[in-house]
Amino acid sequence: MVGVAADPATAPSSHLRRQRSHRLYHPVLPRKPANRVSENPHNGARTTADWSQWSADSGLRRADTSVIARLTPQDADFFRLESTTHPVHIGSLIVLDNTTGDGRPLDYPALVDLVEARLPLAPRYRRKVRQVPLSLGRPVWVEDSRFDITYHIRRSALPSPGSDDQLHELAARLASRPLDPARPLWEMYLIEGLSGGRCAIYTKSHAALVDGVAALEIGHVVADAAESPREIADDQWQPGREPSDTDLLVGALGHLVAQPTSAVEVLREAGANAAGVIGTAGRTLDTVAAAVRSATSGTPDSPLNARTCRQRRFATAVTDLADYKRIHQQAGCTINDVVLAVVTGALRNWLLSRNKGLTESTVLRAAVPMSGNDGEPHAGRSLPSAITPLLISLPVGEPSPVMRLSHIAHATSADGRQRHAVRARTLVHLAGFAPASLHAMSVRAASTFADHTFNVVITNAPGPQTPMFVGGARMLEMYPVSPLLRNQATSIGITSYNGRVCYGLNADREAMADIGVLAASVPESMEELLGACL
Repeated sequence: MVGVAADPATAPSSHLRRQRSHRLYHPVLPRKPANRVSENPHNGARTTADWSQWSADSGLRRADTSVIARLTPQDADFFRLESTTHPVHIGSLIVLDNTTGDGRPLDYPALVDLVEARLPLAPRYRRKVRQVPLSLGRPVWVEDSRFDITYHIRRSALPSPGSDDQLHELAARLASRPLDPARPLWEMYLIEGLSGGRCAIYTKSHAALVDGVAALEIGHVVADAAESPREIADDQWQPGREPSDTDLLVGALGHLVAQPTSAVEVLREAGANAAGVIGTAGRTLDTVAAAVRSATSGTPDSPLNARTCRQRRFATAVTDLADYKRIHQQAGCTINDVVLAVVTGALRNWLLSRNKGLTESTVLRAAVPMSGNDGEPHAGRSLPSAITPLLISLPVGEPSPVMRLSHIAHATSADGRQRHAVRARTLVHLAGFAPASLHAMSVRAASTFADHTFNVVITNAPGPQTPMFVGGARMLEMYPVSPLLRNQATSIGITSYNGRVCYGLNADREAMADIGVLAASVPESMEELLGACL
């Protein structure tokens, strides 16, 4: 039996009530109105150096410099897509060795203190979304004047000693629940009781919250490369005054006057809201052109495409990165090609377990986000922002693992052209643990495709190949928990970390009751490919 996560909003413990009394932030009312609406979604994103400089300036208060940023068209789409049966948050599940460190295990108060200290590096995690009255503009990010970190960071436990299967069941339940749209769009759960002195942290952040440029996923800034957490300058944050509905209306009207061409967009959005239709704003011509070039005559029929329910299943698989490197060197392809070949073999075995008739020409189509530049960070940003999706045909009907790899390598080199898998050396330039942010960017990229153009989303983000720590606890494994896009029964997220390749498979509970079979097929596919190539 899996322990049920405690919800501090409904049944806080006495300890939690004591914590909350100290964690509520009370707004500081400025002497003159300071809030302003910015059309630049990157406003408010600060680097570590920015925050250090800001905290050194004793005359500057956070409440006096608050900026209200309007959601980008794509962010607004993600926000409107949210429903009880279709949550669109990006999740991650990390497993920690809680016997490491200075002898003190990572507990709930320590995790709260750690995240609170790092929030200056992810300021959007203290902001919520406010709708503009009458839909006269896109929603805006505003600071939550009643921000309560103990609402967002929660505590759960498995019946000790908890198994990995119980952990995955709990992660599936947590992934099934939509986020509260009236609060900052994220939650974090400390999961205790795992066998072997382990604990886990499950985090989910709304897809509108994390774009990899203006906002990073919270795991990006919480993890450290050393056992001792790095020091972050204390920002002494206090929320600014929240804008009134009148303020939001005036700001939206002012924007329409300043940029009258946007009025057509606003009217279209207002009409879409009234009709209950989700627009496709934010899909660039380049992305659409890429989809047209990559798409074939139709999406293959597959049990991977189905109407989804509210509940999820979650399964994992782990393989050795060294095996991918050996095949990469032997076959002269990329490691990303090897990953896709392993997934293809696993999907083939899973389809055969369902007695699906396969011919040598049977394929599945995957949306595989790729970096549209050289994968290196540029001035002003720390992640490759030009991630775009590529449609790849996975030859699941091909019985030869070597031929499957050959087909995939040819497809990625022919269709990719100027796209590349995000390079592992990019991670050297990043201050934190980047895979969660990269997965979020990849899901955003894949969402630009229309429904029924692919069978499955596969996101692959390289991670650091040295140990990472959270509050002194050593990270053992990191599994992505990618959301299910519309009519998608399964999403596959992959992260390499410290010599291992971790697969996280998020699935619809009704359509994919056998997700465990697919997960078990991953290492089998790896062994099959190794035997054929070496």
